[in-house]
Amino acid sequence: MSTPTYSGRLAFIAVGMVALFAGLGVRLALLHLGPNVDLQERVLQIRHTERVIPAERGRIMDRRGQVLAMDLPVKDISINPQAIAATSHGPFIAAHLARILEVEPEMILARMERTHRLDEPIRRRVHHDVAEQVARLNFDGVFMRDRMTRHYVQGGLMCHVLGFVNHEDVGSAGVEQHFNQALRGITGLRVSERDGRRREVYNRRHIDIPPRPGNDIYLTLDQELQYMMESALDAGLEQYGGQAAWAIMMRVSTGEILAMASRPAFDLNEFPQSTAEERRNRAISYNYEPGSTFKVAVIAAALNEGLVTPDELIDCEHGRWYYRGRPLRDYSPHGVLSVADVLQKSSNIGSAKIALKMTEAKLEEYLRAFGTGRLTGIDLPGEEAGILNPRSRWSAISVTRIAMGHEVAVTALQQLNAVNAIANEGRLMRPYVVREVLNRHGHAIHRGTPEVIGQPIRPDTARVMARLMARVTEEGGTGRRAQLAGYPIAGKTGTAQKPIPGGYSDRLNIASFVGFLPADDPEISMVVVVDEPQPQRTGGAVAAPIFRDIAEQAVLYLGIPSNDEPEVPMWARSGP
Repeated sequence: MSTPTYSGRLAFIAVGMVALFAGLGVRLALLHLGPNVDLQERVLQIRHTERVIPAERGRIMDRRGQVLAMDLPVKDISINPQAIAATSHGPFIAAHLARILEVEPEMILARMERTHRLDEPIRRRVHHDVAEQVARLNFDGVFMRDRMTRHYVQGGLMCHVLGFVNHEDVGSAGVEQHFNQALRGITGLRVSERDGRRREVYNRRHIDIPPRPGNDIYLTLDQELQYMMESALDAGLEQYGGQAAWAIMMRVSTGEILAMASRPAFDLNEFPQSTAEERRNRAISYNYEPGSTFKVAVIAAALNEGLVTPDELIDCEHGRWYYRGRPLRDYSPHGVLSVADVLQKSSNIGSAKIALKMTEAKLEEYLRAFGTGRLTGIDLPGEEAGILNPRSRWSAISVTRIAMGHEVAVTALQQLNAVNAIANEGRLMRPYVVREVLNRHGHAIHRGTPEVIGQPIRPDTARVMARLMARVTEEGGTGRRAQLAGYPIAGKTGTAQKPIPGGYSDRLNIASFVGFLPADDPEISMVVVVDEPQPQRTGGAVAAPIFRDIAEQAVLYLGIPSNDEPEVPMWARSGP
């Protein structure tokens, strides 16, 4: 090898090295000093972070300010599979997380294998004490996000009225659904940067908009009255059997719902484990033939029209009567009864003959005026309107069947509201469950107020009906088991056979009792319904005692004076 050739090669290599380093230098200069818009955008995307900050949902409280529903801060636990893969400690991390979070380690290991992802959820809605245990582990690749979860302080109490919030934080039943917009609040936004370990750089926040909490709701319902009602329904189902039971208590003068319960029920904090039947609020969504409780509206209409008087005599045909070739029977046979006794004894034949004194048009007019076949307008979702066919669809015998509560359907709320009108001097009220909605500054953005939606009968007729209904709970009446010492109760029993293909069942029925007290100065009205009680099946034997058990506690709690006590001024009472 000649010296010139060797020297040339060295020179070539030297020039190449100089060119290489020069190129690297130029590249570095361009990277640091040049515009590099694409690269800067990529870096910013990696460092830039936007975070939606959840808003605290408003609380729901009873009429006395007892908290029933509230948001609690929780954590969502997630992992970064790429970061964990770099540590080679995956199995160790999975074992510890599985123990604390009470999940299967195989599930965590499976998600760790998704190394193309930076965020894999492991457990959502973890409460503070559990999140603290995870935080103390200080594992790389394990991180938490703040969020809120809905908590129901009393579990299943008032479940059908409150409703629940689903996993997408949307109200899905009850007040939670109907007032979702008012409760949910407005989320916040935080835009900032993070360092190489994906931690936020607090002094580099570009946007920081705090969330705005939702509004608080105060119900008209009382937690204590609700507990009394639910306990009585549970005891009644245990004693009398039945597929379901429901009840409502209303304040006579305003239409405020003081308690509303339905059985079966469910735990609001475990709503995913409940069934559709358990979640159904039968008090407003179950249409049923009311049976004899419906006679109240029919007799009130005839009295209001002046077609009968309480003392007028009606031949009840000793329990069996044919009208247009079709038989009509009484549960217990009676001969001649006064109109007052027709109601007290609950004669189907007597009620039918009273209804026939009206034209079909006038009867339909009164029934619709009492609210049959239309929504009450309560501020809850899922209300049914009941069924009252237009008279063009009535058969030749429909009047006699409607008079005894067949060929029509009502909800318990409709039936209660109609009877409440009798207690309220003939005024039909719009029922409501929300007393007021307050923002976090205490300013009212909505107030529930008493609203008269009709006047089906005159005040003097209502007072006569109240006296006649009080006789139902006296000796000789079908509702005597609703009697409460010191408190005259006006009411009506109902025992409706359930429709089956081809007619009505001889075994299955709906037992009910609806009434108000004190009969001479009404303050609260209430309805109790039991579906398919066995072996006792009548409203007087099943629903009336449950009514009494609730009323007995309620009058003491509300401070309603008995006839044996001196009158207490309204302002001095502890009631609603």
